[in-house]
Amino acid sequence: MATNVIELDHVQKKFGKFEALKNVSFTLSTGQVLGFLGPNGAGKSTTIRIILGMLKKTAGSVTVFGHDVWRDDAVIHPRIAYIPGDVYLWPNLSGGEIIDLLLRLNGRDHNQKTDDLMQRFKFDPTKKARTYSKGNRQKVALIAALSQDADLYIFDEPTSGLDPLNEQTFQQEVLKLKQAGKSVLLSSHILSEVERMCDSIVIIRDGSVIESGNLDQMQHLARLKVEVTTTTANDDLAQVAGVHDLTFAAADHTKAVFTADRSELSRIMETLATDSILDLRVSPPTLEDLFMRYYGKPGESHAAE
Repeated sequence: MATNVIELDHVQKKFGKFEALKNVSFTLSTGQVLGFLGPNGAGKSTTIRIILGMLKKTAGSVTVFGHDVWRDDAVIHPRIAYIPGDVYLWPNLSGGEIIDLLLRLNGRDHNQKTDDLMQRFKFDPTKKARTYSKGNRQKVALIAALSQDADLYIFDEPTSGLDPLNEQTFQQEVLKLKQAGKSVLLSSHILSEVERMCDSIVIIRDGSVIESGNLDQMQHLARLKVEVTTTTANDDLAQVAGVHDLTFAAADHTKAVFTADRSELSRIMETLATDSILDLRVSPPTLEDLFMRYYGKPGESHAAE
């Protein structure tokens, strides 16, 4: 039976009068990859720093491996590998020297996996860190973290600055961790990245969790996309309940594109059938569709819908 590696219960964090976290609750189970979604300023990094014991919560409770994160950080940290969103390095050390130093600081040694990762990420360990681009600085942290045999991996925007091939390499490495039964907390705003790797998703907005669950469970919150071609004009679709955002891709209105409520799909199909369907494509909502439900309209909250 899976146990919870991370547990947050009604966590709040204030900086003076500013309330960075209002009400954050979620769990990460053993062997699970959890996607932590939200734009810059939503509270993702603040939450992660509290989990790591770098910041003290104002209210609520946070445990990792069943231990209090603020009181028992010395017990927790040896079992964690962490990559921050902004990586700062010692400028006069080479990338390889920094990787070895980071490993030693966590009680690990340079190993065969370290060399394999350097090759996979096409990383030159001989150059001084001051010459590195943001992507190469990120590779240093990635290689050091992925070289470790940790129980929990925490990645805060880990692929920032990486090219698409290195992003793919990172995704493959996370899937290996998942297959090995490791737990991963992945904070990201790259929706395709989260969709490929994660078992469950937490969406945070303005310091509060507004949705959580696995993608299948959350699909009902986003409408289906429908593209249809018929022999006659589809003007009657505009009057059908459950049809939204209707547009026509042909001047004679025989090609229609719209979004549809699942609950009204049968009625919509009955209407389309009277127009003799030539082509029909119904696409399930993606994580991006779901995400834009909450962030597509600035200043508008959809959490209560």
